[in-house]
Amino acid sequence: MNRLLLNFIVCITFLCMNVQSFAQNKLTFKEINMSVAIDTNKLYGTLTLPDTKKACPIVLIIAGSGQTDRDCNQPSMKSNAYKQVAENLAEHGIATLRYDKRGVGESVFMMSEGDLRFDDFVDDAILWINLLKADKRFSKLIIAGHSEGSLIGMIASQKTKVDAYISIAGAGKSIDEILKLQLKTAIPDSAYYIKSCLYLDTLKSGVQLTNSDPALASLFRESIQPYMINWMKYDPSVEIKKLNMPILILQGENDIQVEVANALQLAEANKKAKIKIIKGMNHPLKLAEKDREKNFATYSDPTLPVVQNLLDEIKVFILELSGLKN
Repeated sequence: MNRLLLNFIVCITFLCMNVQSFAQNKLTFKEINMSVAIDTNKLYGTLTLPDTKKACPIVLIIAGSGQTDRDCNQPSMKSNAYKQVAENLAEHGIATLRYDKRGVGESVFMMSEGDLRFDDFVDDAILWINLLKADKRFSKLIIAGHSEGSLIGMIASQKTKVDAYISIAGAGKSIDEILKLQLKTAIPDSAYYIKSCLYLDTLKSGVQLTNSDPALASLFRESIQPYMINWMKYDPSVEIKKLNMPILILQGENDIQVEVANALQLAEANKKAKIKIIKGMNHPLKLAEKDREKNFATYSDPTLPVVQNLLDEIKVFILELSGLKN
């Protein structure tokens, strides 16, 4: 059950540069540690910068839910998916900035869970966007949000000017509806499922729960409820309609957390968007079977590469947007 539940829980600092070489005909790149200030705290990220003298497009990668860090890793799972995406794009002249969300990885600072809101993540993304927009090394700015990051990027893209938006495994429904679908599979006990749905409906109405069942505390504990209420007010199919820019919607065929129907719903909501269903790809962007056990096994195997078709779709979209050739 817990494996499917979402576990919620601007100055630049050059700390190090590592130049990595790759096969002939591919660019080398630098990895530069960066930070952005939030009051007296900082968020930390990694700029992956191709070795080129020309201004290049840059992608801001926004991570998924829970304790997912800048590389797409969690304390109990390591996939390195975002790191692989960044390195592959850099080889083809596309820079990326990926970062640890507040409360994750290097971006840990004192903040109670009860004070956290979904809108905080949107505001944080905007800080990075504004930083990158002011940097003359970059010709175009593209937002790429994965999973929960899809909605964060979608809303951030409305609030400040960017050149394009990419949704990867993004929900097409509000989070309460997504959780109901996930919980139907995750909770074999129908009584607990019915109770969970009632709890979600209560939070959707803007009312916090009192005396919720301790057995469901991982999702409905008191401290996380304000975050959930804030998150539930956003419907991705409504928000994507507000975007007037090139949009690419990418979805894995074998994603057992976010079904293909979500991508179709997003594309239907904004008919100008380009959509691509990636054959065999699962939620952490790796090739996987639909069998749940085998699918989940890929979540903790960083040696598995990100699906090449996903990388190709992103590269073509960005290079066409920038008037460049691959």
